[in-house]
Amino acid sequence: MSAIADRPQESIEPMMLYMGRLAREAAAELSHASTQRKNAALEAMAAKLEANAAKIIEANQHDIEGARKKGRDAAFLDRLALDGKRIAAMAKGLRDIAALPDPVGQVMESWARPNGLEISRVRVPLGVIGMIYESRPNVTADAAGLTLKSGNAVILRSGSESFLTSLVIANILTEALIEHGLPEAAIQLVPTVDRSAVGYMLAGLGGAIDVIVPRGGKSLVARVQEEARVPVFAHLEGVCHVYVQASADLAMARDIVLNAKLRRTGICGAAETLLIDSAAASTHLEPLVGALIEAGCEVRGDPETQRADSRVKPATDEDWPKEYLDAIIAVKVVDGLEDAVAHIARYGSQHTESIVTEDTKAAEEFLARVDSAIVLHNASTQFADGGEFGMGAEIGIATGRFHARGPVGLEQLTTFKYVVRGSGQIRP
Repeated sequence: MSAIADRPQESIEPMMLYMGRLAREAAAELSHASTQRKNAALEAMAAKLEANAAKIIEANQHDIEGARKKGRDAAFLDRLALDGKRIAAMAKGLRDIAALPDPVGQVMESWARPNGLEISRVRVPLGVIGMIYESRPNVTADAAGLTLKSGNAVILRSGSESFLTSLVIANILTEALIEHGLPEAAIQLVPTVDRSAVGYMLAGLGGAIDVIVPRGGKSLVARVQEEARVPVFAHLEGVCHVYVQASADLAMARDIVLNAKLRRTGICGAAETLLIDSAAASTHLEPLVGALIEAGCEVRGDPETQRADSRVKPATDEDWPKEYLDAIIAVKVVDGLEDAVAHIARYGSQHTESIVTEDTKAAEEFLARVDSAIVLHNASTQFADGGEFGMGAEIGIATGRFHARGPVGLEQLTTFKYVVRGSGQIRP
């Protein structure tokens, strides 16, 4: 980070443009860095995070104290907090990335033309990734690891509440880059919490940034999607559903519903709505609702759900499209798979949906018809995660339709070019 710290900062704009130039130069160098060197740097990053856990936790405590003083809620504080276990998970994520195949240079497809030309489609890095995030300091390591392995430079802009933790992590990661002969500017954290820095990134830093990835609340993502002059990988909300179909095994449904809602309530893959088939309501509705309430979850339900348990609060029209990010769930009885799919289409955010059923035909119809980035059968929505998909880690979840959809991992951080080999051919 010294290249930035040493530069006079008369205003934010020249500082940001300077970071962009450094990142573009670093990306050019990284694009042809060897897999062995990148992997060695990733292993060193993991080891340094573990060795400096106490320093990271100390900075994190300062961030948490500041967030509490600002009145941040429990879900926000959970996303912000780091402990030994979460730091170990960050380190494991970096090692998992190192163990993955390097996408750069992979031949996606190749063919020969009748005139003798040999054509290949080859993976190449996107270039410079702009990462804007709020309360998750672990994103610093995930983003840095994924961008490094995929040959991209990254400019990180953390939220004010996670700034101290993110700065310590970024400095540790940068040390590993230097030690392994990789460009220091491959990982840069914007050294200010001034909100105007976001605007400069969204404008592209004079053409330096190739894609923006926001990780944070609805207001941040909405701003990025509305103002960005460069492509964006993002999802606005995670309004995820679990549909318990008529043939669902009750014990399995209970385990999946509780995990999908309550394992971690503040993540985008947490279930926000439970749909129960009317054909299973007499056997499944009361026990599933009761299990949620007894586990500490507030249930807001339609009239039939309220009749099943007097502790259920009435759901309003605002509950069905709501992303609670808290121990609250909306429950509705639906009239079969058709009604469930229609409800998800109307109120969902095209993020993650799950069906619990023993009926293979119903499962396949659900998986085919639900238009979300991730669809599951007999599994918790909390598997909506790049690490759980075997990607090592993810830089975010995208619900758009172009280039990347679902977890954004190594392959999604590459594009491709065509390599054509000839032997003197000219076009008539």
